[in-house]
Amino acid sequence: MTGADSYLTWGAIVRLGLVQTALGAVVVMTTSTLNRIMVVELALPALLPGALVGFHYAVQMLRPRLGYGSDTGARRTPWIVGGIFVLALGGILAAIATATIAQSLILGLVLGFAAFGMIGLGVGAAGTSLLALLAKRVEPARRAAAATIVWMMMIAGFAVTAGTAAQFLDPYTPERLVAVTACVSLVAFAMALLAVRGIEGRSAAVPAQRPAQKTDFRQALAQIWAEPQARRFTIFVFVSMLAYSAQDLILEPFAGTVFGYTPGQSTGLAGLQHGGVFAGMLLVAVLGSGKRRIGSLRGWTIGGCLASFAALGMLALGGLLGAGFPLQGCVFALGVANGAFAVAAIGSMMELASQGRSGREGTRMGLWGAAQAIAFGIGGFAGAVASDIARSVIADPAHAYGIVFAGEALLFLLAARLAAAIGSRPAEPHLAFAASPERG
Repeated sequence: MTGADSYLTWGAIVRLGLVQTALGAVVVMTTSTLNRIMVVELALPALLPGALVGFHYAVQMLRPRLGYGSDTGARRTPWIVGGIFVLALGGILAAIATATIAQSLILGLVLGFAAFGMIGLGVGAAGTSLLALLAKRVEPARRAAAATIVWMMMIAGFAVTAGTAAQFLDPYTPERLVAVTACVSLVAFAMALLAVRGIEGRSAAVPAQRPAQKTDFRQALAQIWAEPQARRFTIFVFVSMLAYSAQDLILEPFAGTVFGYTPGQSTGLAGLQHGGVFAGMLLVAVLGSGKRRIGSLRGWTIGGCLASFAALGMLALGGLLGAGFPLQGCVFALGVANGAFAVAAIGSMMELASQGRSGREGTRMGLWGAAQAIAFGIGGFAGAVASDIARSVIADPAHAYGIVFAGEALLFLLAARLAAAIGSRPAEPHLAFAASPERG
């Protein structure tokens, strides 16, 4: 890169953050709201929506290949736009599939797997290419801060969509579900299309260094896996995201079954959680950066995992306490803890993407995205299966969900231990999570 004109401006970075907002808007409708509808309103075992969401994560194992494709192309914008388009169509089809299940389980599930496959493909193509574009075109000193901005904007998409959709979903009908989901998906696509318009063209061209053009995908992936920092970070991402994702698919059914929440109320609860994640990320960005920062990103990572452990432990007890338990406050606290943990890891991911062989940002982001997707798929599916098993063995739903939440709390404790061990490696300073966002 030849100078400051080669980098994206703050305005362009915020615009790209709108792509993450659009991504989050569609994803929260399909992985949270539709899941709750299937479990509570349609009385299906949590295994079924868990399998659908797990399938969309399995499809994201293609992320390294998608990232490699964007590495070898002249521009990443077509991959972003195409990914969001496929995602929006998948979101609409997922709502139609959910409505169809009430009349025909087999047809609904066939449509559901097709829809969630499209969702996984769209998220993989758009998300990987977007993060690769940021890693390549954002000034090194701004990378961590840029990652924080776009990730917080994705969480804003979760929170705003869940909170807004809650106002239109009650009283629940299949037709209302399809209409609301279709509106969210179309608005998300339009917003993303406007956000990326002219982004790559307006920024000065960066000299292309694309060795991936001379190397096939398997060889390129093997070369990246041979890089110690990329390999170790991949393992950390997998383990930590496994802990992060395990509560996703059971929180809304827990609220509906144990606390009697309506679909709109439980969707609003999901919005509250994502609002907490947003607050946690903002907390780290404000207190963990600058000359007078409090703590290191490694400390925030460990602290966020430990706080998540505590919040999930409280949820495990909350169902036993009943109506007097402050469920909303506890869920918000869990979100804050999750956000603090996540944003510390994101800063390092942006920094590491441009290290090693040049021209492989998309493939590295794809590798880490695939590790995250696999962890999310296993975590969400395991949480759903565990809740089904616990409820079949234990008559009291509060006790059954409490055991599952306690198990997830232990996963966060393990993640905290792993983060502490990674940070203690003196030979791997890039994994110490010690750099502040302002230093990239």
